[in-house]
Amino acid sequence: MIIEQPAIYLRWLYPRAYWRMDRRQRAVYLTFDDGPIPEATPFILDTLAHYGVKATFFMVGDNVRKYPDLYQRIRAEGHQVGNHTHNHISGFRHSLHDYSYNVEKANAYIHSHYVRPPHGWMRLDQYAWLSRKYKIVMWDVVTRDYSKWMTGEDVLRNVKRYTRPGSIITFHDSLKSIDKLRYALPASIEWLKSEGYEFRIFQ
Repeated sequence: MIIEQPAIYLRWLYPRAYWRMDRRQRAVYLTFDDGPIPEATPFILDTLAHYGVKATFFMVGDNVRKYPDLYQRIRAEGHQVGNHTHNHISGFRHSLHDYSYNVEKANAYIHSHYVRPPHGWMRLDQYAWLSRKYKIVMWDVVTRDYSKWMTGEDVLRNVKRYTRPGSIITFHDSLKSIDKLRYALPASIEWLKSEGYEFRIFQ
C-alpha cells in the first residue's frame, strides 16, 4: 500500500511522471483529487481564496458533468485543473481501450493536458499511452485525509513531516476527507506559509 510518500520503485516504473518539482525552489504544489462535489469543494475554494493560494484540482469527469458550476468556479478563481478519469477507474482492472476511452471521456468535460491516474497505478501500456498525450502528475506527499483512521491533526502532522521543497501534496475534495480538511487545510496552509513556502500550480 502506498502511504505518505511513494515507493521508489514507482518512480522508476513511471519515470516520465511528475513526482516532485524543483528541489531548489522553496515551493509546494497543493492538489485535490476526486471532486468536484458540493459537499467539499466550496469549502476548499473558500479556504484557498481566504489565504490567496492557488491549487490544482484533479477532477473526475462524471463529477464535472454533474456539477459544472463548481468546475467553472475552479477555473474562474485561477486554479489549474487535471483529469482523474471519468469514473475514477483503476488501470489494473481495465483494458487499454477501456481506460483510454474513460480518460478521453473525462477530458471532454475537463479540457486539461494534465492527468493523475486513480490510486497512482496504471499498467505499462496505459502509462505509455498517457505519457504520449498528457503530462502525468503523481505526488510527493499524500496526506491520507481519506482514511477513517486519521484525524485532522494527523493529516496536518503528515504535511509537516513529509513536505520538502518541490513537494506535490495531495488532498481530496471528497466526503471521506472533508471533516478532516475543515481543520487540516487551513492549518496546513498557515504552517506552510510560516515555513516560507510559495504555493504554485502546474503551468
